[in-house]
Amino acid sequence: MSADKSPKVMNTRRDMIARSSLGFGLTALSGLLATDRTGLCASEEVTTPFRTPPSRAKSVIFCFMSGGVSAVDTFDPKPQLKIDHGKPMPVPVKPTMFNANGNIMASPWEFKNYGECGLPVSDLFPHIATCVDDLAVVRSMTSIANEHAQGNYFIHTGFSLAGYPSAGAWVNYGLGSENDNLPGYVVLASGGSPLGGIGIYGNGFLPAVHQASLIDPSQPEPLTNITPREPASRQRKRLRFVEQMDRRQLLQRGHDEQVESAIRNYETAFRMQTAVPSLVDLSEETEATQQLYGLNSAVKETAGYGQQCLLARRLVERGVRFIELTCLPRPADLGQIGNPWDQHGGLKVGHAEMARQVDQPIAGLIRDLKQRGLFDETLIVWAGEFGRTPFAQGTDGRDHNPFGFSVWLAGGGVKGGSAYGATDDLGYHAVENVATIYDLWATVLHQLGVDHEALTYRFGGRDFRLTDVHGNVIRDILA
Repeated sequence: MSADKSPKVMNTRRDMIARSSLGFGLTALSGLLATDRTGLCASEEVTTPFRTPPSRAKSVIFCFMSGGVSAVDTFDPKPQLKIDHGKPMPVPVKPTMFNANGNIMASPWEFKNYGECGLPVSDLFPHIATCVDDLAVVRSMTSIANEHAQGNYFIHTGFSLAGYPSAGAWVNYGLGSENDNLPGYVVLASGGSPLGGIGIYGNGFLPAVHQASLIDPSQPEPLTNITPREPASRQRKRLRFVEQMDRRQLLQRGHDEQVESAIRNYETAFRMQTAVPSLVDLSEETEATQQLYGLNSAVKETAGYGQQCLLARRLVERGVRFIELTCLPRPADLGQIGNPWDQHGGLKVGHAEMARQVDQPIAGLIRDLKQRGLFDETLIVWAGEFGRTPFAQGTDGRDHNPFGFSVWLAGGGVKGGSAYGATDDLGYHAVENVATIYDLWATVLHQLGVDHEALTYRFGGRDFRLTDVHGNVIRDILA
């Protein structure tokens, strides 16, 4: 007698779950239910052990300054550098990336105090300086990495090696999606990928539905194959056929996150064919708004970064959880693709070009979010993978410095006009309220209403989290 190959009767709890709640991707594919990672409707309240409501922020915009911004030239003034300019370092110097270490080098830029808070900002950022009352500057950030690829992985994932989920993937995994037609984690990739490649945006061991979608607004087709090649009705028939095949697979294997993620991604991709072209169409934005972001700038890099900032606001309006912006290459140095803030020589020219690229667009983003009532629920994070040395590399550059650098946060319930921590008199080491990348992400998750210690995922017999086994919320910068 031949074996019975008919579908199994749903006579166990496992069968029932496989056909229903754990099959969230199948439900999404058939268009009957918009799901988040748990399989509930996006509009439903999700009660999970890692939630610590109420949250202050709904979305994160990560302005990643790839290459390493010099703190002593931007947000951490050190008058002692001018006094000791040209002298040898008075303390031992740790190994640097190239070890072509020179003497102390004063900042080429002057600092002024701005706003009611009186925080100092260098002349590099005249536009952001006018928003200083909205910034919480952390001057004592540290990293474990002194090389770009390792540093990029570390600041994105909490680990200096590839294979771990990025912060955006963790946020998407923890909170789910608020939009049925767009992914919860988007990278605006007109600047290309930082050193280390697109793996820094990956989902690691989390279900694949949580990896970043890269949208490049500078291209005629901002997302590869987003333009339909066949009528929607034919596409839908194709997806229904795939649904049937995947349903059989799930009935045989039970809960399978990879299959479910693939199904969910098929459906999201189908809906993005309409959502993405509408997203990147800026014709409905007023001329005043486009000018605010610098889209009319004669400097194409300013206009390009301004386009990303404006799209970040539009993504926030559409409920996307985590948006990362990428810096464009410097105009005269294509060798800096992936790490354009990396000035081992020519610091004055290189940092000036990069600051001109991002200054007006980021200030415009802050102002636009405020006037639209979105600032308090949007957390902006501005950071590079490490800082730069207070002494010269060669004659006019600075090497990598992971021992003390500056980042800032704005919106999303942080205390504007505040400064936290300090480096030594030369800006070399963090010496007061030393902060780590783990602390940064613990704070971001806290503002999103998530307990960073409880947001875990079991892989390889261990519970992993974004902050590894470290991290404390930096409560002094919270309102």
